[in-house]
Amino acid sequence: MNDAFAKLSDTDLQTLIAALRSGRVAAPYSGLQVSRVAPASLGNSVRAVLTELEAKGFSPDQIAIALGMIELDRKHARISESPIDLVTSGPEAPGITNRDTSVVVRELFTHAKVSVLLVGYAVYQGQHVFETLANRMEAVPDLDVKFFLNISRPDGDTTASEILISRFKQGFKEKQWPVGCRLPEVYFDPRSVADDGPIRSSLHAKCVVVDSAHVFVSSANFTEAGQEQNIEVGLKIESQWLAKQITEHFGHLYDHGLAVKAF
Repeated sequence: MNDAFAKLSDTDLQTLIAALRSGRVAAPYSGLQVSRVAPASLGNSVRAVLTELEAKGFSPDQIAIALGMIELDRKHARISESPIDLVTSGPEAPGITNRDTSVVVRELFTHAKVSVLLVGYAVYQGQHVFETLANRMEAVPDLDVKFFLNISRPDGDTTASEILISRFKQGFKEKQWPVGCRLPEVYFDPRSVADDGPIRSSLHAKCVVVDSAHVFVSSANFTEAGQEQNIEVGLKIESQWLAKQITEHFGHLYDHGLAVKAF
C-alpha cells in the first residue's frame, strides 16, 4: 500500500473524509470521483489505495474513520512537539529575556548537518551576515544550501530582465557572499523582474529551515540592521512537520516554474 493518504494536506484529508461519509466518493472508486476531492498529482495514488482497501473489505465509512485517525494523529503530533522560542532584534527591554535574532541565525548555520533553506527579501552586508554559513559549507562539503531571494525592479525601471538578473548575480557573488567560498543555489520569483508582466510581485518571506527539523520565521531581513538593530520579531520552532511543509512549498514553486534558479 502506498503512502498517498499521508501526502494529503489537512484540507484534502478533511474533504475526502466528508466525501466518503456523504457518498460522493463510493465503491467502485473511479478516477472522476477522486479527482473532485484530491490533488491531481495524488489522484491515481489515492484511488489505488481506496481500491485496495475496498478489496480488503473496508467500507467507505470505515475508510473515513481511518482517515479521521490520521487527522487526529497529526494534530496530537503537533501539540506534543517542542515549545516555540520568541526571537527578537533591537534594544532589550528591562526584564525581557527573548533570544536574539543574530545569535539564533548563527546557531542554526553553525550546527547545520544536511540542508539549509533560506528565504529572504532584502540582503545587505551579506558577507558578514552569511559568514558563519559559508564557513559551515566549507566544513561540510555535502551541505545542501538553497536560497530563495528577491530580485527587485524599481518603480518605473524599464531595464531588461536579463540585465537585472545579471546585476543581481554579480552583486551577490561580489558583495553579499564571503569571497572564495562555495556558493549556495539561489532562486527567485521571475514575476519580480518580468519585462511586461501584468503582476509585479516581491519575494517577501523571511525564514530559515535547517536539517528538515529546525525552523526560524521572522520579520527580520538578512541585513546587519535586521539581525541586530531594528525592532523585529520571530519564532524558532523545532518541528519536522513544519519544516517539511515550508520546504515542500518552495520546492513546488520551483517545480511549477514559479521560482527560477539564478545560479
